[in-house]
Amino acid sequence: MNSMLLKGKTALVTGAGRGIGKAIAIRLAEAGADVVINYNTSEDGAKETAEIVEGAGVKALVIKADVSNPEEVKEMFGRIKDEFGMVNILVNNAGILKDSLLLMMKDDMWDDVIDTNLKGPYLCMKYAVKMMMREKYGKIVNISSIIGRRGNAGQVNYAASKAGLIGMTYSAAKELGKMGIRVNAIAPGVIQTDMIAHLKDDYIEHLKEGIALGKLGTPEEVAEVVLFFASPASDYVTGQVIGVDGGQVI
Repeated sequence: MNSMLLKGKTALVTGAGRGIGKAIAIRLAEAGADVVINYNTSEDGAKETAEIVEGAGVKALVIKADVSNPEEVKEMFGRIKDEFGMVNILVNNAGILKDSLLLMMKDDMWDDVIDTNLKGPYLCMKYAVKMMMREKYGKIVNISSIIGRRGNAGQVNYAASKAGLIGMTYSAAKELGKMGIRVNAIAPGVIQTDMIAHLKDDYIEHLKEGIALGKLGTPEEVAEVVLFFASPASDYVTGQVIGVDGGQVI
């Protein structure tokens, strides 16, 4: 897809300081979009992302905000409005893990994961939709997970948040379609990011055995599908969930 595909558009990518979010921000910039780079903890990574985005010849705005905090989200969208006027593309990517077996999970582990992974997208969608309605056009892409489709022992909180995000995607797509706003989701499989850096090599090999393509995915491969959803190529696509998992869920 060419570098002018998203020219004149503004994209907000949450959790864009590292991993999948960073790759998404860079890919959207390469396609011509100005990019708002949200982060909560990865300040150095967010600044690095901004440098690469600006190197693509577009504008970058770095904003620190906890997406689970209503006041911080409100302030973030206020800054976006001041700088760019509106958001055309929202990518809800920010997410955290706090794994534990159900019987050992502490309440705050549940609350923190649900707040960031599910309440965060809800808050960002509310503010983005208010802007998108004025133009009767917008693209929202929610980054769910393979775990939200099939579950995983030790991740009841994460699975619930990512399954909830898929449900939110379906409902929002039905609700917002008449306003010209498309809402889709991506369910990545095992992607080579910091989130799996702690896994042992033998376990990684075990995971590969369950993947039809026999390999792990990359953040860039997820970013390509986000670009499809963000671009005019998907204008007649809404309420869909695409698994970028190498055939792990078939």
